[in-house]
Amino acid sequence: MIKYIFIFTLIFVLSYIKLNRNEFNEDTLYLGTSLPKTGIMKAMGHNVYVGANAYFNYANEIGLLTDNKKIKLLWYDDKYEPELTKENLSKLIDSNRLFALFGLVGTPTVKNILPELTKLEIPFIAPFTGASFLRNEQLSSFINFRSSYQEEIDQIVTYLHDKKGIKRFAVFYQNDTFGEEGYVSLIKSLSNKRLNIEGEGMYKRNTLSIRHAFLEIKSHNPEAIIMIGAYEANAHFIKKAKEDKSFKDTIFCNISFGDANEMVNELNDSTSNILFSQVVPPYYDNRIRIVAEYRNIMKKYFPKEPLGFISLEAFLAAKTTVEAIRQIDGDITQAKFLKAIKNLPDNTLEGIKLEYKNHQLLNKVYLYEYKNNNFKEIKYD
Repeated sequence: MIKYIFIFTLIFVLSYIKLNRNEFNEDTLYLGTSLPKTGIMKAMGHNVYVGANAYFNYANEIGLLTDNKKIKLLWYDDKYEPELTKENLSKLIDSNRLFALFGLVGTPTVKNILPELTKLEIPFIAPFTGASFLRNEQLSSFINFRSSYQEEIDQIVTYLHDKKGIKRFAVFYQNDTFGEEGYVSLIKSLSNKRLNIEGEGMYKRNTLSIRHAFLEIKSHNPEAIIMIGAYEANAHFIKKAKEDKSFKDTIFCNISFGDANEMVNELNDSTSNILFSQVVPPYYDNRIRIVAEYRNIMKKYFPKEPLGFISLEAFLAAKTTVEAIRQIDGDITQAKFLKAIKNLPDNTLEGIKLEYKNHQLLNKVYLYEYKNNNFKEIKYD
């Protein structure tokens, strides 16, 4: 046992030394990402890109970084396909001197490159996934921004069970690591309430093949369905369910990766009995100073883009990245950056508390419903 502890400690120390020796004194710091530009998830990839770049463009224009350094976000299209993500990672690493990887989208895509990421010893910042495997204390160069899927599902189950008296939960999920993460999280949440899953159905990633899942879930007559899928698949399921009297009182529950804004668009605002969990506060609430900043900066750099939860999250993650770099004294190194981002002041995002614990910076979940053409936050004790 002592031998293994020594080996792990040695690897950690050597990695730290390597990160600390890598000085980035060039005029531009390059961040790399792999996102779905095309395919069934293209809207989400686009929203991540514009949200992050709105803040990076702002930081570059007003010279927030020392010596007027610039940040450039490089991205390749992976269509939400894990093998393409691996190819894109190679392109990013081989062609550029990357300071960090930022904002990659998806649990299966990130899981597929995890072995390469652990060998690279490069900061891996704010992936758009709440997967449990990224909250591993040994992954010291991985910084999650968002709350976990477990926290989101816990919040949904607690609200529906404790406040609405719902006991029969089913699950509709994607047949990959994303769906598995949600499925396992739901089992844990329900077990805390001494409940079991009542009906389950899966569909193939990047498709709308939901018929079998629909029939399986319908046969169990659930009161609520936890949906661990992409926005088009989730919306397709809900549209079909709303045509069936068996689901007239069923509540459809979507976690943040389902992209609530795109789902509402797909459903043409037919959103009764739909619950959305999010990891950020309302993107329309100007009373929150950081949200007002997001709205103003988006209007300046991407005036034609609709606002939403995903672009707000990307914007906030980009700001924390810039602020961490600004905290560095002397030469910029990856090790200094990792230390800085883990120790940012809790008021860095004015109106949203930052606290690095459980390997993530945000630790709150919000619940919403969509009524009268707007998302309404559900507040309860």
